Amino acid sequence: MTFNNLLQMIIAALFLIVFTFCTWYEGSEIMDRPWEWKYSAHFTQVDDGQAMDADDISNFDHFVYAAKFKPLFPFLMVLAASYLIILTGYILFKSNIKKMALFLLRLGVLFLLSTGFVSNSPTVGGNIFQVYFLICGVIAIIGAALYYFRMPTGLHTKI
Repeated sequence: MTFNNLLQMIIAALFLIVFTFCTWYEGSEIMDRPWEWKYSAHFTQVDDGQAMDADDISNFDHFVYAAKFKPLFPFLMVLAASYLIILTGYILFKSNIKKMALFLLRLGVLFLLSTGFVSNSPTVGGNIFQVYFLICGVIAIIGAALYYFRMPTGLHTKI
């Protein structure tokens, strides 16, 4: 791994940590909104007939709430995580064309599947993530195809 790649990973990881903390902080607003627990507390077991306290809300539900209603930091968090994943794949598979293309294809399919999970959201954040996952999925799949079918450097012909 080159110094440039290491520096990129460190900076992206620092951004990811900061954005994750900001997302968690913004999502803690769910504790003050008990009417939203039924719709946003997916990680906490919420039953219609059961009363809950704010202390019962899972920390993961803070991220869901923030992604739905305050999507700036969750979007930046997902963007930083996506960059880290792509950079890691590049470092691991840059010498093997087929493995890199397969990595990008799998990542693209994962993004497209993620689009399906947020596609029915009536919130602004859900719509933002749907578009982001769709665009990233298509770009990753196109990138995989271009990477796989690129001409090896020794076979270029001169005109």
